[in-house]
Amino acid sequence: MSDTSQQTATFDARTELEEGTRVRAETRHFEFVIDEPESLGGTDAGPNPVEYLLGSLGGCLSIVGRVVADEMEIEIAELTVDLEGDLDPAKFQGADVDSRAGFQEVRASVQAELRSGDGDPVDDDTREEWLARVEQRCPVSDNLGGATPIALDLS
Repeated sequence: MSDTSQQTATFDARTELEEGTRVRAETRHFEFVIDEPESLGGTDAGPNPVEYLLGSLGGCLSIVGRVVADEMEIEIAELTVDLEGDLDPAKFQGADVDSRAGFQEVRASVQAELRSGDGDPVDDDTREEWLARVEQRCPVSDNLGGATPIALDLS
């Protein structure tokens, strides 16, 4: 295994505000729409930013789950992640409140059917070890769980 501790990968995205709260986003060769639901002033043309955030967390947990399972030589027969978060939109809407603008809490419920090489379900200790490794190595979970500096400038 090569030493990857000195390597970094840079990812990028570009967004452009269109009409109302509709935003066109591009990354690599993908394009997608971000918008707010009508109840928050949008046209509901796509998921809103925090819904994408939840989807990103679920996607990252799933992908890292596959990588870790392969390393542990176990099979994922089924994996789903249900996510939800509580957000008070008051600050987003301009209210002078003490609550944070983002989620108060994000809950991720992982349902995993893990099997050994011979097809038998893995034991509880193996399941717990798998989940601990997944949580430790998920970049999106790391970004959400810890303070990540954001360098924001206006050009």
